[in-house]
Amino acid sequence: MTVTVILGTQWGDEGKGKVVDYYAKNADYVVRFQGGNNAGHTIKVGEEVYKLHITPSGVIQGKTGVIGNGVVVDLEVLLKEIDMLRKREKEPKLLISDRANVIMPYHKLLDGAEEKYLKDKKIGTTKRGIGPCYSDKVARRGIRIIDLLNEEILRKKLEIILPIKQKLLEIYNIKGNLDINEITKTYVEYGEKIKPFVTNVSVELNDAIKKGKNILLEGAQGTMLDVDMGTYPYTTSSHTIAGGAGIGSGIGPKQINEIIGVVKAYTTRVGEGPLPTELKDEIGEHLQKKGGEIGTTTGRARRCGWLDLVVVKHACIVSGITKLAVTKLDVLDGLKTLKVCTAYKCDDKTYTTFPAQTEMLDNCNPVFAELDGWDNIDKDAKTFEDLPENAKKYLQFIEKETGVKITLVSIGAERDKTITI
Repeated sequence: MTVTVILGTQWGDEGKGKVVDYYAKNADYVVRFQGGNNAGHTIKVGEEVYKLHITPSGVIQGKTGVIGNGVVVDLEVLLKEIDMLRKREKEPKLLISDRANVIMPYHKLLDGAEEKYLKDKKIGTTKRGIGPCYSDKVARRGIRIIDLLNEEILRKKLEIILPIKQKLLEIYNIKGNLDINEITKTYVEYGEKIKPFVTNVSVELNDAIKKGKNILLEGAQGTMLDVDMGTYPYTTSSHTIAGGAGIGSGIGPKQINEIIGVVKAYTTRVGEGPLPTELKDEIGEHLQKKGGEIGTTTGRARRCGWLDLVVVKHACIVSGITKLAVTKLDVLDGLKTLKVCTAYKCDDKTYTTFPAQTEMLDNCNPVFAELDGWDNIDKDAKTFEDLPENAKKYLQFIEKETGVKITLVSIGAERDKTITI
């Protein structure tokens, strides 16, 4: 039996979808433990491309996909994904936690309302209702999946919540009439559609562990978007690190055997917030174009920069990462010189650990190590030895700096463009 966590070590978009799909072949359950449809995983199988935002990636391989209690669920999006998979003859095996919170219409209306007042300090929300839903969860005003299965309970909760939200809409000058009858009817209907999938996920997963089943816990976003350990306040609203995996699925931390950190061979992020190694030149354009750096969920172009090992080392520390998977190594093909950030220089001080106060990064410069690049990776490469010599040195440099072994390297979007070490 193994319980494995796969998570991002940067600002998300590291290629976790492909890595999860690769490891899912040995899993019985694939679990989403946090986030919502503000994350996106792209999986390519032959000529088929699947873009999933809330459904666990493992369902593509016929595994049991689990939406844990730590996830906030947009049921309209989930039902569309289920329908899409069925149309493509991929009947999803799905379990949904009865404790997961539901994204409601007022969450979407309110999301981003404060952004216009923050001006240049805006967070860069995806405006899908994720943050407001998590806010209500913490404030104990949330609607949970289990509530949708009882119309009387749902209505009583909405009778308390809706007048508060209606007042907020008026304060923010947002048009919208929160009709309790319409909302109750819609979400009770959603409840009926998902009822066959709803269960106590914690009990299900712990029983599976006792039976020796293999469980894969997949994170959304990345370490630097963690609400505590990331570039706060430019983060998501949940815990993207390994500690969030147990909380968001109902599995005890001692049950986890392996923690795999996914590292993109360079650095990207979507939206606002610091990106110390950002490139606004032709190299940045090379990474963006060759890497296809367009957000799966947002459709926004990703900001690109050199690999930042201060960030990756931070991720390794806060999640106790045991293995690394490096993705998009082939995007660096053709660059004569590569730079890797190993520290930040702020005034007269050098920092090798990521600071809590992100504002100080405005006055910091990355300290770079320079490595020789390579021409092109052979697309038929199957082993570490098949890689160009300088590509091997690049990977070895990452291992040395982080102190964590690389066990997987991706050199293309397809499943077979994967090297295990």
